[in-house]
Amino acid sequence: MEFEVSYSLDNEQQFWDELDDIVSAHCQTHALIDNALRAYLSFTTNYKGEYLQSEYDIARCSYKLLDSALFVAHKDYVRRQIVYCLLQEDAADTLHLIVSFLLYDGRQNDITFEMINEEGGFPRLLELILCRKDDDAGLHRLLLELLYEMSRIQRIRTEELALIADDFIIYLFRIIEELSDDANDPYHYPVIRVLLVLNEQYMVSTHDPGPDQAPTAPLTNQVIKTLALHGSAYKTFGENLILLLNRESETSLQLLILKLLYLLFTTRSTYEYFYTNDLRVLVDVMIRNLLDLPSDSTALRHTYLRVLYPLLAHTQLQQAPHYKREELLKLLEMMTNARSAHFGAVDETTSRLVRRILRVPWLKDEEEDTEPGSGEIARRMLGADLLGMELGKARESTLSVVEVAAHKEKPGVQTPSREKDGIGHGIDEVITHRTRGDGPIDHGTGSGVALEPSGNGVTLGTNEHVLGDEKSPFEVEGEA
Repeated sequence: MEFEVSYSLDNEQQFWDELDDIVSAHCQTHALIDNALRAYLSFTTNYKGEYLQSEYDIARCSYKLLDSALFVAHKDYVRRQIVYCLLQEDAADTLHLIVSFLLYDGRQNDITFEMINEEGGFPRLLELILCRKDDDAGLHRLLLELLYEMSRIQRIRTEELALIADDFIIYLFRIIEELSDDANDPYHYPVIRVLLVLNEQYMVSTHDPGPDQAPTAPLTNQVIKTLALHGSAYKTFGENLILLLNRESETSLQLLILKLLYLLFTTRSTYEYFYTNDLRVLVDVMIRNLLDLPSDSTALRHTYLRVLYPLLAHTQLQQAPHYKREELLKLLEMMTNARSAHFGAVDETTSRLVRRILRVPWLKDEEEDTEPGSGEIARRMLGADLLGMELGKARESTLSVVEVAAHKEKPGVQTPSREKDGIGHGIDEVITHRTRGDGPIDHGTGSGVALEPSGNGVTLGTNEHVLGDEKSPFEVEGEA
């Protein structure tokens, strides 16, 4: 976007003053608005290396436009023009300002993310993420965050999901492995979340198609396929999943994690993707989280139970010594006890899911024949006979995967907590001394991921929402 204007600045304050003048222009025509936007992008990119050296500076610059009279008066037009710039612009510095604006605007207004999707922004973001990491690390991280945010609030068209190539998914997994020595690296969290939301999109496309979606052959879930074929090379991703489930308090992200875990534990090729010790940590996390959910968090409890069954029935946890058997039995008994002071009234779905878990052979008091388990959904999800997978016949499995795929929550909603609300009585009688603390001890192979006593609300390697979602964090800032 070319717009030649000569500026002579002596200090940073002059930069911000001049930027205020540019975005304060009163424009009555589209041509004048276009000129103001060109001036904004040209001015900020020209001085980016001098005055916009941090992510805070980039965000502040974005909010200058978001809070401006220009944007307030012409929101829809300005958004659409910036989206068009995203689709056409190639200069890294300009893209950095464009992506930042769209991300912060979209976090306040879903219409921005919907507009990006309508205008074909999804394949463009795939392209930019794959080719822009070496240009600017800050830009690459914002591209990942924008792809995640726009994908978690809406369906991505099936024909655009089909554009995701094996190389793109492998590229993301390799980023995580390259950063495995630094769990707080800012790439960890955005990359993991992109993989999680893409997995959800595949699940929704296959098991919860929209009313306007024409019948098509199920897409290959590239996330599960990659872990099925190359899981041993990408163990760091799995370790981080468990760490995030232990830390995360946002319901929508918990659900994204649970959906991926469900597929991993119901796909034969990924039954043993996790190390045994990490599976034991996951059991601890799930026991604690189930006990911490208030009685009215019924849908989330159902999803946890749907994941717990294949975790116990299909993985290395089947093998002796059986980890936390007594604690699991106590928990399940509490969940189906109508007189339980902890869980209150028991709904029929919870009872059915608990009964199903109790059929896991190593949880039963006596050895006896059991009904078939949840079986396989991999052929439908992966579309890949080469993986040697079979489609399960159990009706429970079909119901479970549909329910897991369809369960969603609005972004930003926090999971209720008995512990935070001071009503966590009864937890200690089930969770033993290691569940809330230093993780299970295992003398076999494993990474030794440990639970942290910090509980909910900790995020991993991200500064998301440091900038507020409701209003600009710079509205009352002092002049620098």
